Amino acid sequence: VLMELKPFVVLAEKLGRLAVQLVAGGSGVKSIKVTYGSARAPDDLDTRLLRAMITKGLIEPISCVFVNLVNADFTAKQRGLRISEERILLDGSPESPLEFIQVQIANVESRFASSISELGEIKVEGRVKDGVPHLTKVGSFDVDVSLEGSIILCRQVDQPGMIGKVGSILGEDGVNVSFMSVGRIAPRNQAVMAIGVDDPPSKETLKKIGEIPAIEEFVFLKL
Repeated sequence: VLMELKPFVVLAEKLGRLAVQLVAGGSGVKSIKVTYGSARAPDDLDTRLLRAMITKGLIEPISCVFVNLVNADFTAKQRGLRISEERILLDGSPESPLEFIQVQIANVESRFASSISELGEIKVEGRVKDGVPHLTKVGSFDVDVSLEGSIILCRQVDQPGMIGKVGSILGEDGVNVSFMSVGRIAPRNQAVMAIGVDDPPSKETLKKIGEIPAIEEFVFLKL
C-alpha cells in the first residue's frame, strides 16, 4: 500500500505547502477541505497517510513543529485546524489509487487572487503523472507544472511574448526553468502562468518580473 501511495504522499504534502503559502499574512487558517478523486471503492482507499501529509504541508512552513503520521491529527486539532475529507467516485479503471487530490482553504485572504475559486476559497489541485506530482489547477485556472523545485505563479494579460520575457529575466539571474504552463480563460484574455524553477530567484529578479506591464500579480512559492 505504501509503495502504491508513495507518489501521492509527496503530492499531498506539496499541495498543503502550496495552499498555505497562498494565504495572505494575518489570515488564520482554520477550515480545510480535501477532495480525493478515485475510481476505487471508498473502503479500498485509506486516506489517513495522505491527510497526515497534507497536514504536514500546511503546518510545517509556518511553524517549527515536525508533523508525522502519528501526531498529525493531534497537531491539527491543537492548532484549531478543521480538516474535512470528501471522496468523488470516478468512472474508469481503478488501477491507480487516485486520479487527483484537491486542497481548499476557506475564509482566508490570498496573496494571489487568482487562486481563489468560484466559491471564494483558495484552491489547488494536483495529479501524479509518470510517478511525478504535478500541479494541475490553481483557483479556476488549469495549469500543468511539475512539483519539483519551486514555483512562480503569474496572472497576466494573455499576449504574445510573455513566456519569453519572463524566461529571459530568469535566465539573466541564472535560474533554470524546468517546467512552464499557461492556463487561460480565453485567447487574449486573463491567463495564469505557472513556472517551475530549480533555484529560488533573487528578490531583484522577482521585482523585475512584477514590473512587466502585462503581469497583474505574481507569487513565488517554495516547495
